[in-house]
Amino acid sequence: MSSVLVTGGAGFIGSHLVDRLLEEGLHPIVVDNLSSGDVKNLNPGALFYQQSVQDSEMMERVFQLHKPEYVFHLAAQSSVAVSTKDPIMDCETNIKGMLVLLEKSVKYGVKKFIFSSTGGAMYGDKIEIIPTPENLDPHPVSPYGISKYCAEMYLQFYHRENNINYIILRYGNVYGPRQDPNGEAGVVAIFSKRMLNGEDVNIFGDGNCIRDYVYVKDVVEANIKALQCDAVGTYNIGTGHGTNVNDLFAALSRITNYQKEPIYTAPRKGDVRKSILDCSKANQELGWKPKVSLQEGLVMTVEYFKGL
Repeated sequence: MSSVLVTGGAGFIGSHLVDRLLEEGLHPIVVDNLSSGDVKNLNPGALFYQQSVQDSEMMERVFQLHKPEYVFHLAAQSSVAVSTKDPIMDCETNIKGMLVLLEKSVKYGVKKFIFSSTGGAMYGDKIEIIPTPENLDPHPVSPYGISKYCAEMYLQFYHRENNINYIILRYGNVYGPRQDPNGEAGVVAIFSKRMLNGEDVNIFGDGNCIRDYVYVKDVVEANIKALQCDAVGTYNIGTGHGTNVNDLFAALSRITNYQKEPIYTAPRKGDVRKSILDCSKANQELGWKPKVSLQEGLVMTVEYFKGL
C-alpha cells in the first residue's frame, strides 16, 4: 500500500479524509498535535503521531521511517478571529509548518503535495467577480488569509525550484460532522449545538455576511480527485452559491425547531462581507463538483450533533 502523510488527520476535515484513504486501500500516517483535533475522530486503521509539523526533527523521523509518497497538508491555525488576536502564532503554524513539510518532501521524494488552503479568506472584500475564480488576485484581509496565501507561494516556489508536484485546494466554508462546536470557527457546528441545547445564538454583525458552504464529504472527494489526477495548480472547492448568516440561522432553526431569536453582537475583525467561489476549473480539470445540497448537509450535521 502507498504510504500517505496526512497532517491534521485527527481534525474535522482530516479525519474524514483518513477514513476515505483507508477505503481506497492506502496507508495513512497521521501527524496531529491535537490543538484542535481529537483522537476520537481518528480511524484506528491509521498510524498516529502526536506532534507538531513545526518540529523539524520529529518530522524528519516520520519521513525517514515511512517515506510517504503523498502528503495531504491540512494542519493549520484555521480561525480568522484567532489570527487577528495572535498573528505571530498564526504565522508560525501556517508558514513555518509548511516550510518544514516542503523541505522533508523534497528530501524524501514525495510524488505530490496536496495543500488545504482557503478560498473564503483568500480573495478579500475588493472582489470584482462573484463567484470568484482562482485567477483573481488575492487580497486577504486577515492574518489567517495572509499566512495561507504565503504558504501557497512557498509551495509554488518549491515546485519551480525542486519540481515537486502539487495541488492547492482553496475551500469555501466547510461544515459537517466532527466540526468543533466550541471553537471560534465553524458557524454551522456552533449554531447546531447551541440550538439543540436551547442556548442563545450569537450572530456577529448584521448577519448579512455571505459564505459559500460546502459539505465535508464533498471536500474529501476533491482531495481524492487531486490525488488521482495529473494536474498541477490551484482549485476552488465550494458550491458557487452564497448563503448569508441570517438565512443559515433560519434554516438551522427550522431543522432543530429552535424558537429563540438570534443575539446580534459586534462584527469580528478580519471577516469578509461576501465570499462565493467559482469552482468550474475543478469541474473541468479534476472532474469534481459538489453533490450535497446545503439543506441535505445541514440535516446530516444536525443529526450528528443530536447523537453526541
